[in-house]
Amino acid sequence: MTPSAGDETLTRAATLALASVVEPGSGQLLTQVRDYGPVEVWSFLLRTSADSALAERARRYRPAVMQRDMHRHGLRFLVPGDPEWPAGVDDLAWSGPVGDVTGGAPLGLWVAGPGNLRDLTTRSVAMVGSRSSTATGDVVTVDLSAGVAERGVTVVSGGAYGIDAAAHRGALSTDGATIAVMAGGLDEVYPSGNAPLLERVRDEFLLVSENPPNQRPSRVRFLARNRLIAALGQATVVVEAQVRSGARNTVAWAHSLQRQVLAVPGAVTSSQSETPNQLIREGEATLVTCAAHILEALAPLGDPAPRPETPTLPIDGLSPGQKAVHEAFPARSARSVDELAYDARVNVRECMAALTVLEMRGLALPTDDGRWRLVRKPR
Repeated sequence: MTPSAGDETLTRAATLALASVVEPGSGQLLTQVRDYGPVEVWSFLLRTSADSALAERARRYRPAVMQRDMHRHGLRFLVPGDPEWPAGVDDLAWSGPVGDVTGGAPLGLWVAGPGNLRDLTTRSVAMVGSRSSTATGDVVTVDLSAGVAERGVTVVSGGAYGIDAAAHRGALSTDGATIAVMAGGLDEVYPSGNAPLLERVRDEFLLVSENPPNQRPSRVRFLARNRLIAALGQATVVVEAQVRSGARNTVAWAHSLQRQVLAVPGAVTSSQSETPNQLIREGEATLVTCAAHILEALAPLGDPAPRPETPTLPIDGLSPGQKAVHEAFPARSARSVDELAYDARVNVRECMAALTVLEMRGLALPTDDGRWRLVRKPR
């Protein structure tokens, strides 16, 4: 039997209420919702006499206040089955726990911005790294993010200082799409120092959170947030990160979700490169150095991906004999055809043919006395 509009409204209201009082990544409650449905679980919380923190929060929940806050801050609440619901986060339902976070798919998501979350994450990559990134790490991240964003790949990150901020800036620099996943409510962006950047992300694309308005970030919420970043990207790229870092936690979630992990190698003397270098060394991540490498990893099997451009040299395409004649030239002085033929180990006829090609290429020129010289700056 098809559920009525009233049933759907009741289910959505119960889901919103549960998501407003439970901590993200609480696997036990998610299992109960899956087994009994959100309406039954919410009703049980309201009528139970158990003196638990969750039951207390449920009793203090006010639907009208939630609707008022969502309207005030321009938020909408997505639930599984909505047209905007991102397919990638459903994979969290079967991923295992990581650290202190049990995991599980979110009950729902608060979003702010004009973008469509499902459409934006159809082709996406998570970009993560250190909050105390180096200048080099920032430049590399901006370049990588800009490179993939201009090819239609959405850059997902956490809005933090360092690599996160550089990832968002890189995507925006090419008018590409980017999503910031927050560890607190969307009524107030965090960190405040990134407010102008995050407000631009919200105005042009999307901010996403599993936390309701008026909830401040915490350690556990940051860790739960990391699983969403990994789930919203088809691959996770680590640019810089120390051994103990949030980026390493995001990588663990990516592995749990069987997502690709990519890492940018760094200087062996830099503590900020310890995690990506270790991931590459232990075979837990694929080495990438440019946007083309990331696009190649995202390409479907059998679909050709762009390759990095190889710098060309003036002598590329010359035959071995033509290269031999070119190498027979001294750096500054001119030489006769006989001298060039002798040193290049070719006959005079072959030497003249090679010199004709070199002249056409702008690599050599005849002199007034019948000899030949190199062009120091070939065309």
